[in-house]
Amino acid sequence: MEYMSQEGYDKLVAELRQMENVELPQVREAIAEARDKGDLSENFEYHAAKREQARLLGRIRFKQRVLENARVIDMSKLANGTVQLLSKVEMTNLGNNSRMTYTIASPHEANLREGKISIKSPIAEALLNKKVGDVVEVRVPAGMLKLRIENISM
Repeated sequence: MEYMSQEGYDKLVAELRQMENVELPQVREAIAEARDKGDLSENFEYHAAKREQARLLGRIRFKQRVLENARVIDMSKLANGTVQLLSKVEMTNLGNNSRMTYTIASPHEANLREGKISIKSPIAEALLNKKVGDVVEVRVPAGMLKLRIENISM
């Protein structure tokens, strides 16, 4: 089961519809055009289009499975005060005194540019169920981080 926000669920549904209704018909059209050109054994365009179709169908099946197992979290039922999925956490890196803010998101919604980190990441796992003022140590590829939680919001 995958827990996610309503926004993340809607985004996955939109991506799936885009693939099924726009991209897949385009690939099928490319296959038909390549097939009309004759000998399929040496037709690069045909083989490339078939590979693209297989890749696209794999992505569609993956997104369908994610959506089948998805559960949208009711934000009103989340307890405030501890770090959990969909919490926005403001913290200070005690090693260099820099401040950072991340939202703990499902792996399918994680996007560092948007400040969303996966709940399965080392930082998020270390922060889970902690409170404001707690200091956590996290082992990351660059070494150990010491983080102090400054604020938690939804």
